[in-house]
Amino acid sequence: MTGELPDIAAVTLRKVTLRLIPFLFVLYVVAWLDRVNVGFAALQMNSDLGFSSAAFGFGSGVFFFGYCLFEVPSNLILHRVGARRWIARIMVTWGAISIAMMLVRTAPTFYILRFLLGAAEAGFFPGIVYSLSLWYPEAQRARALAAFMTAVPVSGVIGGPLSGALLELNGVYGLAGWQWLFLVEGAPAVLLGVIVPFYLTDRPETAHWLTSAGRNWLVNELATERAIRNEAHSIGILATLTNPTIWQLGIIFLLAAIGFYGYSFWAPLVIKSFTTISDLGIGVILGAISAVTIVCMVLNSTHSDRSDERPLHVASVVDHGRRLFRLRSFARTGPGRLVADACSDWPLLGVWSVFLHADTVSDRSTGSGWHRIGGNDRQRRRVCGSYACWCNEGSL
Repeated sequence: MTGELPDIAAVTLRKVTLRLIPFLFVLYVVAWLDRVNVGFAALQMNSDLGFSSAAFGFGSGVFFFGYCLFEVPSNLILHRVGARRWIARIMVTWGAISIAMMLVRTAPTFYILRFLLGAAEAGFFPGIVYSLSLWYPEAQRARALAAFMTAVPVSGVIGGPLSGALLELNGVYGLAGWQWLFLVEGAPAVLLGVIVPFYLTDRPETAHWLTSAGRNWLVNELATERAIRNEAHSIGILATLTNPTIWQLGIIFLLAAIGFYGYSFWAPLVIKSFTTISDLGIGVILGAISAVTIVCMVLNSTHSDRSDERPLHVASVVDHGRRLFRLRSFARTGPGRLVADACSDWPLLGVWSVFLHADTVSDRSTGSGWHRIGGNDRQRRRVCGSYACWCNEGSL
């Protein structure tokens, strides 16, 4: 039986990956499109409705007030009712609100719906992280989460041309192009939300699509790891909130998110301000920028793996973006600003994994109990060219 265990483990984890990751990947692509498509809608919506830049900026950002306010309660409910039902609820409500954005006529309505969209989506990403921790042993968890999170840059490649094409439907059946955008990109969330309860499984114990031998191995493996972790480490909410590493990582991610979302929301308008190309052309340009930055992230992360070095690979990316932005002959132009933003923000998001590799997350000097990413050193560092993550069931 001992000799069969590696084969059982490999086959079981392969089934789990094929069952979960592609589907969750699609869900996250849809989530990301509905979160940032307001930047493309602004190409027509702002002029149609008379929104100022301040009104658009506030409406775009108020999404995160709702998201932050309801994220913790949403996760607590998910833990009680199960990921399957709660993720379905999240997707149906955020899809419906995203579709309702096509009915916006005034700035206050825009603010309210963006706030509600954030509240509806709150808990989706951490809920997926929590769910994956129930399916993957520690040694395979980081790779699975990294594969799921590559949906973020891929959504840029898909969303740019798609959003631009939908804007070209301006006037069809009496709807503006930005209304078509919210309608078409919001509908998949509702449809997928209906599918989620029938497709996802809350825990391995009830996974009928696994063999009994594979199911027993996975349940026992996860239970053993959980028991070992609980015995070795004990950390409460207060210790979590006062842990310096958590605050450091939070600030790092905050700064990266500010730059990234600023770029995502405003890039279409920036391009439009210095070109005369169509909305579809703007979408294609932004999709191409996303494709190029994906390649840059892969190359940078691959080289970081080979050289076994982390901080300089982050610092060099940020420094190159800063230097490019400071080349006045180039940075004064609209394209210069856009390229500088892309160089300094997208790769920064992609390689923030430097701060999340095992030695940073685990406080070895104090034994604070922050769980190390499982696997050997190379497995911990390998982040599918984009991301490294850590998670465990107790982190929620």
